[in-house]
Amino acid sequence: MLVVDDDATVSEVVCSYLRSAGFIVDACGDGLEAVELARDLRPDLVVLDRMLPGIDGLEVCRRIRSGRMVPVIMLTALREQDDRIDGLEAGADDYLAKPFSPRELVLRVQSVLRRTLTDFAPEAVLEVGTFRLDISSRRVSLGGTELALTVREFDLLAFLLRHPRQVFSREELLRAVWGWEFGDLSTVTVHVRRLREKIEPDPAHPTLLNTVWGVGYRFDTEPVAARASDAAYPVGTVTS
Repeated sequence: MLVVDDDATVSEVVCSYLRSAGFIVDACGDGLEAVELARDLRPDLVVLDRMLPGIDGLEVCRRIRSGRMVPVIMLTALREQDDRIDGLEAGADDYLAKPFSPRELVLRVQSVLRRTLTDFAPEAVLEVGTFRLDISSRRVSLGGTELALTVREFDLLAFLLRHPRQVFSREELLRAVWGWEFGDLSTVTVHVRRLREKIEPDPAHPTLLNTVWGVGYRFDTEPVAARASDAAYPVGTVTS
């Protein structure tokens, strides 16, 4: 595991708690060094500060995620919602705002790794429509083309593929995919948007990951317009 924070006190506390929880931890305080260490050490997870010398945490996240699907938890002193969303859109799987509880960070790390290392379904390979998802290798393809997904995007897609045509609220997805009872619902919104950008022919007009207005999201394994049965109930319609 790699901890990247230029605040020596924060870094020391985070590393101490993670090591006490049984993790092997390396640390650095510079953005460029973090990119090099992530490449050389190939950590299972990166705890990454948003504000760093050299290059900031957003750019570090983009660079290390461009090479492999390593989970990233971002630490930020910025409390504006847009700043947190920037981290998620850069590829972070989770975030914590400073000041934070080191114990909570350990729980978040364990949650992300559990989702990464534990099979999401008993099937070794899940095939739904033109999607083929290999649970053990955490690889997914659409129509034979492999998709580059983040850890949380993979988890979200895996959950939706296992529950096609079911509507889930953002709260339900936050519990089922992130394992959180409470949290920022914009986390789900951002990941849905990012997932659409990778699986939809036209993300602005989705036909697979559809919004059911006032309720949540529904995953359809074929374009909604192609099913005559949907003609009477267009996407977004809620019936009793």
